[in-house]
Amino acid sequence: MDLLPELRARKLLAIIRADGADRALECIRTLVDAGITALEVSLTTPDGVDAIATARKEYDPSILIGAGTVVTAAQADEVAAAGAGFAVTPAITRGAHRSVELGLPLLCGALTPTEVVAALDLGATAVKIFPAKVYGPGYLRELLAPLPGTPLIAVGGVDAQTAPEYLAAGALAVGVASPLLGNAATGGPQSELATRAATFLKAVE
Repeated sequence: MDLLPELRARKLLAIIRADGADRALECIRTLVDAGITALEVSLTTPDGVDAIATARKEYDPSILIGAGTVVTAAQADEVAAAGAGFAVTPAITRGAHRSVELGLPLLCGALTPTEVVAALDLGATAVKIFPAKVYGPGYLRELLAPLPGTPLIAVGGVDAQTAPEYLAAGALAVGVASPLLGNAATGGPQSELATRAATFLKAVE
């Protein structure tokens, strides 16, 4: 499956940072049932690799499941072995380099124009503009003026109100963590997560 057009079509990437693998899986199931089909499990989640492996076995390939916060080369190896469909990094990390070596699609974190170009030169499939909220949607528009067609994903402080603004500014998708997950990743009601998921899906339509 070609990741870039899939993310462009789905527009919304759910970022799951949970207090354990079981909770991460619970959130994944709620989100998929609600219609969010592109998901990233951050490796800040204890046993996050296990959650990725279990979810990958549970869902068919139409559900995109990736690994986030891939910092080290060893982590890239682990998530690739677990079946992650893509790796997400906070910056141009050793994990980013290793993901490219492995042929694992990379959403590489960057903020400045220099970092964006360096991520693309490395071989990133798309560039994660992080933290996006520092400069807002207009910053993506400014980045794309000299770099037209660059695949950018806005991550960091994106909520249901600003998500469509980032898409209008040229982001191919938005990555959303706590504004979507709320406290569901630490034991809060899954029913409320489902409600927030519906709100976000409507926002990016």
